[in-house]
Amino acid sequence: MASPPPPVSHRSARREAGSAWGDSTRPGDLRHSSLFNTTSFGPGASALAPDPGANSAFDVCHVGVVLRAILFVHATVAVGTMFAAADTESWLGLLASGTSVALPATLLWLVVACLLKRPLAYLPVAGQWIAALALGAVSGLAGHLLQAIGPLGLLEPRPWAPPAAAGVALATAVFYWLTLRARARLPADATARLAELQSRIRPHFLFNTLNTAIALARLDPARTESLLEDLAELFRVALNDSGQAVTLGDEVALAQRYLAIEQVRFGDRLKVTWELDEDAAQARVPPLLLQPLVENAVRHGIEPAAEGGQIRVRTRVKRAHAVITIVNTMPGRPSRPGNGMALQNVRERLKLMHDVTAQFEIRSDNQFFRVQVVVPL
Repeated sequence: MASPPPPVSHRSARREAGSAWGDSTRPGDLRHSSLFNTTSFGPGASALAPDPGANSAFDVCHVGVVLRAILFVHATVAVGTMFAAADTESWLGLLASGTSVALPATLLWLVVACLLKRPLAYLPVAGQWIAALALGAVSGLAGHLLQAIGPLGLLEPRPWAPPAAAGVALATAVFYWLTLRARARLPADATARLAELQSRIRPHFLFNTLNTAIALARLDPARTESLLEDLAELFRVALNDSGQAVTLGDEVALAQRYLAIEQVRFGDRLKVTWELDEDAAQARVPPLLLQPLVENAVRHGIEPAAEGGQIRVRTRVKRAHAVITIVNTMPGRPSRPGNGMALQNVRERLKLMHDVTAQFEIRSDNQFFRVQVVVPL
C-alpha cells in the first residue's frame, strides 16, 4: 500500500495554489485554472458568443412578433378606411381593398427584415431607420403592384405615392415598437434584473460543495477533482453576463453536472433518471434554464425528505417543438416554502426569447411536482 503524502504546511499550500492559478499555460497545475473566465471556457463558449442579430430591432423571426405586426397594420387600415367610407358597405369594400395591399406588404417587410437582421444590426441607428422606412416604401409599392396585377386589378388604378407613403408610415410605427422591444431586452436599468434572472447558484450550495470536497480530498482525490470540475463549470455559466441563447444539450449537460454534485452530498437519498432525446438537443433556450429547475426539485423534493426521493428529467420532440419535463417526488412533510423566484425567472426568460411560441406549465399533487417547458426547434 502506498504511503500517504507528506503533510504540507498552509503557507506552502497557498504558494502552490497561487502559482497554479497564476500560470494557466502549464498543463497539470490545475485543469480549470480560470474558474471565472466567462469568454473562452469549455465547449459551450461559442454558444455564448455575442450575436449581433439576437437583440436587433430587426429580429422579427418569431410568431408572436409577426402576429402582432399583422394585427396592428390591419387595425390601422380598418380605422383609416372608416374616414373615407360613406356607409358600412363601402367601408367593407375599402377594407378588403386595403387588406389586399397591407397583408402582402407587411409579410414582405417582416420576411426581408428577418433574413437581413444580422447585416442590418451592424448599421448605425440612423441607418437602421433609413433601411426600415425604405423597406416600408418598397413593401407598400409591392403590395399595390400585386393588387394591380391580381384578381382585384379591375379596380380603378391608384397613384403610386399613397401606397409608398402608407408603407413608410406603418413601417415607422412598427419599427419604433420593435426598437422599444429590443431595448427592453437589454436596458441599462435592468442589468441587475437580468443577473437575477440568471438564477445564480446559492451561496450555501457553494459552501456545502466545498465542505464535501474537503471531506473527499484524502479519501478519493479523483472524485474530488471531478466534483470541483463540475463546480467550476457551474460557476463559469452562472457568472457569465451574456444573455445569448444556448442549446438544450448544453443545458442538460450543465444540469447533469449540478445533480452529480448533489449526488455526492445526498448519496442514495437522491435517485435521478434521465430520458433524453438527441433530436431535442439542438433547441435554443435561455442560459441556466434547467439548473434552477433541478435545484428547485432538490431543495423542495429531496432535501426535506429523510428517505430522499427521485428526480426524472425527460426531453423529447413533439410537433417541431422540444418538450422538457422535470418531475420530482414530494416529501412526506412540506418543505420550507420558497418565494417562487426561480420558476418565475425561468418563465420570464422564456417569454423574452420565444414569446408566445414557448410554454411553461407547473403541476403539483401530494406525490409529484411536475414542470414542463416547451420551446420551438
